[in-house]
Amino acid sequence: MAPTALLDISAVHKFYANHHVLKGVSLEVPEGTVACLLGPSGSGKSTLLRCINHLESIDAGRITMNGTTLAYEERGGKMHQRPRATVDRQRQDIGMVFQHFNLFPHYTVLQNITLAPTLLKKGGKAKATARALDLLDKVGLADKAKAYPSSLSGGQQQRVAIARALAMEPKMMLFDEPTSALDPELVGEVLRVMKDLAAGGMTMIVVTHEMSFAREVADSVTVMDAGTIIESGTPGQIFEAPQHERTKEFLRHVR
Repeated sequence: MAPTALLDISAVHKFYANHHVLKGVSLEVPEGTVACLLGPSGSGKSTLLRCINHLESIDAGRITMNGTTLAYEERGGKMHQRPRATVDRQRQDIGMVFQHFNLFPHYTVLQNITLAPTLLKKGGKAKATARALDLLDKVGLADKAKAYPSSLSGGQQQRVAIARALAMEPKMMLFDEPTSALDPELVGEVLRVMKDLAAGGMTMIVVTHEMSFAREVADSVTVMDAGTIIESGTPGQIFEAPQHERTKEFLRHVR
């Protein structure tokens, strides 16, 4: 039996003024799988992630998670945005890690991780602290709870950002080129944490230029170009036998 689709993206369009960024993108991500999005800069990969988490609105189409439409509801045959409180509740089920770490510099590592769960009353401060310490241990930073972000390397800050996203106990994690801002020697420590998450069954969508990660960890690889999906398949299919000329050209430049 095929895994159930946790996320279903159907015919999504996104415009910025007259610029058509997403042109009817459709994609299913089964629960417990890792989907990697590849493609040249400007192809719409990051915009798609931001639309999933409703950091950007969509202009047409539908995104559903566990069968529930995210951010919008249908009334009178038209789609209307849900109330802000409802959207915020839905967003709690989707963790997101960005290229840049976006940690609060005046908070300790522990405070950065516990802030959102405490504010959103996910079990109280004691539970949030216990989970944060457990997550820091899992990302290899158990000794950094009282440190401030400025004292950490880029790789350490990104691992804190991953722990912060996981503290909300999301059903899915989105990663937007999480290693692109790191020095090359720090990339491996972040990818190891992501591999551990994948091995633990976390549903993940990863925009990345780390081809070795996509080959090793992804269940599916989707290639985007100019706002459309041009090819999708297993890592073996995409890397060993790509069908689209644009995919072949892209892979020649990134291998």
